[in-house]
Amino acid sequence: MSDVNPPEPPAYTPPPAQPAYQAQPYQQPVYGQQPYYAPAPPTNTLAIVSLILSLVGVGLGGIITGHIARKQIRERGEGGAGLALAGLIIGYIVTGIVVAYFVVVILFVVVFGVGAAATYNSY
Repeated sequence: MSDVNPPEPPAYTPPPAQPAYQAQPYQQPVYGQQPYYAPAPPTNTLAIVSLILSLVGVGLGGIITGHIARKQIRERGEGGAGLALAGLIIGYIVTGIVVAYFVVVILFVVVFGVGAAATYNSY
């Protein structure tokens, strides 16, 4: 037997981590070839519904569908975040106006006695 030790194997080094998405540099198309553009993600349907409901005056429906749409957009990576946000903002404004209207009407009825009972006079 010999006193020579076998050489040690080289230490393992893992490969560098790759990012999840790596943007490719833009390449000039070859003559006669059309450039390639990635398609936009689909727009979330509830975001559209939220905006329409809010604009029509159904503020509560716009608020509910807007919150659901924003959650779906975050989870699925869909488009339409601006539509959902606009539906939420308009929905909150419409709901605030409707609530303020009913508060004012009830206040007038209670405080000033405006209504059918105030117009009745018995002699």
